Amino acid sequence: MRWCSTPRLPLLLFLAFLLLIGRSSGKSPGFKICAFNTLGLNAAKAANSRVTHTLTRIVSRCDITLLQEVKDSGGSAVRALEAALNRYDQYHYQSVSSAALGNDPKDMQQYVFIYRTETVNVTAQHQYRKPQSFVREPFAVRFRSNKTATKDFVLVALHTVPEKAVQEIDRLYDVFQEVSKKWNTQNVMFLGDFNAGCAHMTRANKRQIRLFSQPGFFWLIGDKVDTTVGDGTNCPYDRIVVYGEPFLKTIKPYSAKAFNFPKEFRLQRERALKVSDHLPVEVELNSSAHLCQATPLLLLLLCVIAQSCLSAL
Repeated sequence: MRWCSTPRLPLLLFLAFLLLIGRSSGKSPGFKICAFNTLGLNAAKAANSRVTHTLTRIVSRCDITLLQEVKDSGGSAVRALEAALNRYDQYHYQSVSSAALGNDPKDMQQYVFIYRTETVNVTAQHQYRKPQSFVREPFAVRFRSNKTATKDFVLVALHTVPEKAVQEIDRLYDVFQEVSKKWNTQNVMFLGDFNAGCAHMTRANKRQIRLFSQPGFFWLIGDKVDTTVGDGTNCPYDRIVVYGEPFLKTIKPYSAKAFNFPKEFRLQRERALKVSDHLPVEVELNSSAHLCQATPLLLLLLCVIAQSCLSAL
């Protein structure tokens, strides 16, 4: 077979390599972690079919979504959203929620993590219990996924009170120490509506915040990112922070961003504001799934080429 001649063999190997690259660099399913302030999600809001449809489209983009400002002590709103997701998407969704948190009985809020059971599991949860430090104490959930380069990681939710944003963000350092010691891991990500911008957190305030002054913490949503829907605001309230270079290296570069759902879904501003006055923030974890799937194909192709060439000698 002339195509197995020595000059042609390197060309065939090169074509096989291109096939590998094409397979491994194709559209990746990714593993996306998101956080969204739902602006008082309760039973009445969940009963609005347009709002629930938009929430479903937002949450279905993510493997894990942290919902904040959920006012749903009976759980009906979250159940309705889960049901909508399970009808809408190919994945199956479950959730884990904190208790109702806050000092005002009229403004008790929950943190809710909604996740795809096919791609990730909850292995533990922990409610931080120092109410003198936070109005709504952070809620930590430990996840495990075989789809990600970092198999085991902790997500810590926080929705600060605006007038106490600087102090509460600073105290996340204490939460980090407690959680990392409790679970013997440093793969920790903080996310949520920190009110970390505009008048609530200035550049000068950063000197008072240990997540800025202590080494090892990386702010993935920058100070110039607008996470609000309103035309009159341009503030990076919602943030994602990770600890440690090992965890940081498993995050897809430049994947941290705000998701402009009004623009993407072509919603008028008034309709978007019925969902929230915040934009979701998101980040993607690296996965080697496509490379692992492509490698056997390459080996098979090389074997066929080698066998064909040997039989032609």
